[in-house]
Amino acid sequence: MTIPSRSQVRVLNAKTSPKMVQMFGIAVLGMAAMAMTANHARAADSLARADKSFLTNAAESGNAEVKASQLALQKSSDPDVKTFAQKMIDDHTKVGDDLKALATSKNVTVPDDPSVAQKAKILVLSKLDGHTFDKQYAGMIGVSAHKDAVNLFKKSAANAKDADIKQFSATNLPALQDHLQMAMQLKSTVDAKK
Repeated sequence: MTIPSRSQVRVLNAKTSPKMVQMFGIAVLGMAAMAMTANHARAADSLARADKSFLTNAAESGNAEVKASQLALQKSSDPDVKTFAQKMIDDHTKVGDDLKALATSKNVTVPDDPSVAQKAKILVLSKLDGHTFDKQYAGMIGVSAHKDAVNLFKKSAANAKDADIKQFSATNLPALQDHLQMAMQLKSTVDAKK
């Protein structure tokens, strides 16, 4: 739809009542808002499905790390577990903020929570205590979740269609690989206790 010129609006003003002019103005503003919304939707639609999926999965993964690590700070008495958990909270919170900003720039809304499967793992952890908790946290969240995250970021760094998402994945992959190494060391240390 084309927006009327000033001369067309003046003709309308001369021939119509103030109420009609007001309704016409509201209609024009509404159409402009719809056009802007459609442009945003097209921008989000132009993002490859795999890239959108990466943003969602990466957000859920980071959210799971943070939630499970917060639980570890509450439940564990092992200083090695607590140190690892705090590092995971700090690192994954920062990357999560960067991921949200990237997703927003691509007109994608990412979740603020872990996935359903990740929530189930965290629920299982919440029922454990002591050394059993530490072992499961180190294995399920430390090692297993980081293996999944490394694979997710590696795949995106290699295959993402969007240059910004590809760069984000490649930039953050080394830290995740370091986390995995730290988690494997933590698991080894925790398993050797008791």
